[in-house]
Amino acid sequence: MHDIIRQLDEKRAAARLGGGEQRIEAQHAKGKLTARERIELLLDPDSFEEWDMFVEHRCADFGMGEQKVPGDGVVTGYGTVNGRLVFVFSQDFTVFGGALSEAHAEKICKIMDHALKTGAPVIGLNDSGGARIQEGVASLGGYADVFQRNVLASGVIPQISVIMGPCAGGAVYSPAMTDFIVMVKDTSYMFVTGPEVVKTVTHEEVTAEELGGAVTHSTRSGVADRAFDNDVEALVMVRRLVNFLPPNNREKPPVRPTTDGADRLDYSLDTLVPDNPNSAYDIKELVFKVVDDTDFLELAPDYARNIVIGFGRMEGATVGIVANQPLVLAGCLDIRSSIKAARFVRFCDAFNIPLITFVDVPGFMPGTAQEYGGIIKHGAKLLYAYAEATVPKVTVITRKAYGGAYDVMSSKHLRGDVNFAWPSAEIAVMGPKGAVEIIFRKDLADPHKIAARTEEYRRKFANPFVAGSRGFIDDVIMPHETRKRICRSLAMLREKKLDNPWRKHGNIPL
Repeated sequence: MHDIIRQLDEKRAAARLGGGEQRIEAQHAKGKLTARERIELLLDPDSFEEWDMFVEHRCADFGMGEQKVPGDGVVTGYGTVNGRLVFVFSQDFTVFGGALSEAHAEKICKIMDHALKTGAPVIGLNDSGGARIQEGVASLGGYADVFQRNVLASGVIPQISVIMGPCAGGAVYSPAMTDFIVMVKDTSYMFVTGPEVVKTVTHEEVTAEELGGAVTHSTRSGVADRAFDNDVEALVMVRRLVNFLPPNNREKPPVRPTTDGADRLDYSLDTLVPDNPNSAYDIKELVFKVVDDTDFLELAPDYARNIVIGFGRMEGATVGIVANQPLVLAGCLDIRSSIKAARFVRFCDAFNIPLITFVDVPGFMPGTAQEYGGIIKHGAKLLYAYAEATVPKVTVITRKAYGGAYDVMSSKHLRGDVNFAWPSAEIAVMGPKGAVEIIFRKDLADPHKIAARTEEYRRKFANPFVAGSRGFIDDVIMPHETRKRICRSLAMLREKKLDNPWRKHGNIPL
């Protein structure tokens, strides 16, 4: 018995040591934590239950038979985040560069299977050089096994990927199918083909950071939702994100106690919208002042900044917020903002998170770049997402709601449950100036007539009352009571039930 206990202790020590002290020091020298240190920071103290610590690879080719490390380059198991169950895997770069083997993939698949069975989120801490070349197609098969589980888990349990090192080739597709991607600046990158291959094939010279670094993916490609300066900040963000999410698609979002009253009024909002309809203002000011305790977790803040998405709470319960941002491109919808918001809307709908939409949109972005890029199809993604959503939907039009963009932004016609407008709202086919120049084209030569016609159009249509007279707007509210009216609407909608017609799945315009 003593021999077995000694062997157990030795194997546990070997597994905890990973690739050895020297490689751990090299990891620290790069500003990176080890796989186990990351798990300790992510999970509640002493909550981690590790599985498959003694798993080893089964490859005997290229001298691999003599190179076996318990755990095989990935730490897997489950624990809690603020007392709530999560499953986690953390790749260990000190063991074979975190390369994925058949056994490595089996460990990840095991915890994903259990996460589906128990209805708990999966968090992946990615730090891997890719497929283990010595294993050939067996490692590729392992990746495909993980991909299949990502697809089956999509919309069933939340999946979060934290990129904390290299992630190249086939390794990027698993994070791409998860719900949220967080990256670390300067130490993590994602790309399908690396700089060397790019140079060989296209003769472009680019660094790994420029090609697939955290800043690139959080500002230019939109692949990453957030980018942080170091491992610690990224893991703290993930803990905060998990706090907003339900464990699975059968449960409602968590409710956190708050002292912020549902009937709180904020009179500063009465002067938020400028008198000049062409002047900008920051929609985030409205968001922060409406949610509980000014606690708003914005996603993709540096990508497609003309639309704002993220999570907040109303009366303690999680809500998803989508808002046009007049500070950027006047709040127009373009390709990137439509895709960004559509994916977020679909996530919220999948996980029973009510949607609050703040609308100030002059329309879709015009121009050849947008048309050639497929704005018709990409804009339709946001339309499809809102129309498909069955969760409670509350919409507030703060200023402009013009043209097709009015329809798209959770209008009453797309089964919006409660649609409010501020007195400053302008709901029309287009702005007064453009409308008059089309309707009264013959009078263009006379600026006085055009000015009079413009003012006439503004009085008639650039207000919320025409839409209100048709029931498209449920009420015109004062800005200072926005929080109170939204909270009341959400309370009324708490037991809402709405089902779409049966189908295997829709065919969203991808």
